[in-house]
Amino acid sequence: MGHSERRDILKESDEIVNKKLKKALNFNVNPIVCIGEHLNERETNKTKEFIEKQFRLSFKDLSDDELRKTVIAYEPIWAIGTGRTATPEQAEEIHIFIRELIANVYNSRTAKAVRIQYGGSIKPSNAKFIFKKENIDGGLVGGASLQAESLGAIIEAANDSHF
Repeated sequence: MGHSERRDILKESDEIVNKKLKKALNFNVNPIVCIGEHLNERETNKTKEFIEKQFRLSFKDLSDDELRKTVIAYEPIWAIGTGRTATPEQAEEIHIFIRELIANVYNSRTAKAVRIQYGGSIKPSNAKFIFKKENIDGGLVGGASLQAESLGAIIEAANDSHF
């Protein structure tokens, strides 16, 4: 839910994501919710402000248990299909921020329990570096999943990681 293409092309708002999320949880579906900033937010140092707003609206009125059943995917929109990729350090910085945000809004136990994956153009060439970061709990693989060889290399990188 909340994938960048749905947000941008279909104008799916954080409020709509919140409604879909609650509906999925009501049907015992463990959802993946994407959050992430555009290049403009990144270049004007407003990434964290943007992510916090998205988080608070997308996860509004969720219980601790409901949030623990949800996977959050940090998807920097500026790194999707543009040839630009977040460095592992940039990705981890936002993952840490999201985890701190969860701890502040919920509690530290919930923050530790929620899986936060990276979804910004994971490829065989960068997967092992991204997955070695302690605060990245996996990957939301897009285009690279279309080729079996690429996906296999990403899976190998995940197997060699900390999660």
